[in-house]
Amino acid sequence: MRLVTLAALAALALASPALAQTDAAPRQPTISVVGTGEVELKPNFARVFVTVATQADTVAQAASQNRAATERVLARIEGLGIKREDIQTSNFQVFQTPQQYTPDGKEVKAPKFSANHQLRITTRDLDGVGRLAGEILASGDMTFQSVTWGLDRQEEGADKAREAAVRDARRQAEVYASAAGVSLGRLIEIRDGSAQPFEPQPEMRMQMAMSKGAEAVPIVPPASIRYTASVQLVWEMAQRP
Repeated sequence: MRLVTLAALAALALASPALAQTDAAPRQPTISVVGTGEVELKPNFARVFVTVATQADTVAQAASQNRAATERVLARIEGLGIKREDIQTSNFQVFQTPQQYTPDGKEVKAPKFSANHQLRITTRDLDGVGRLAGEILASGDMTFQSVTWGLDRQEEGADKAREAAVRDARRQAEVYASAAGVSLGRLIEIRDGSAQPFEPQPEMRMQMAMSKGAEAVPIVPPASIRYTASVQLVWEMAQRP
């Protein structure tokens, strides 16, 4: 009888930690919301992309002719008040010229190799972008490709959007807490959502007058560039005092 009693006591002692866990305090209720933020900032520079294209019967000739054409283009762009350090190569390639055919199926004879040199022109004269594009269109050495707008401090827009997202999350949480008759407790978790990176080509209104020799192209700079962000915040739920 004594042996049975000791065995029962030992079993109870081993089981006591598990019993203690089941009696633990319940998890603190929480309020979890996702906030979104959006800001718009005025751009302070534009990037104009142009291409200098040449063709020749050999790779060396195509590259050499392209180099000469590019030097003429650089001189012309500098003549418009653009500094040389604000003109950079964004892409250069020499490739075999694709075969071309007339509508009736006859092959069009063309030089065997083509060279394309894409230049990126940075300017802070946003209102002068149209005049710059017009000069490019009037040139026989380069082709206008596209224009983008940007900010010097690209992270500024994303950070301001994050701040707006946090404010939005707190506003939502306070609405939920008030409706539920509780208060917000400690902020216990922050989960980064998505902060839209700097937009190289935001929405803009752009029309191009393709007439030869146009003095300016009616390009309208965007009033602002949009940044968006989201964040998830979790608060403990507290009873109202």
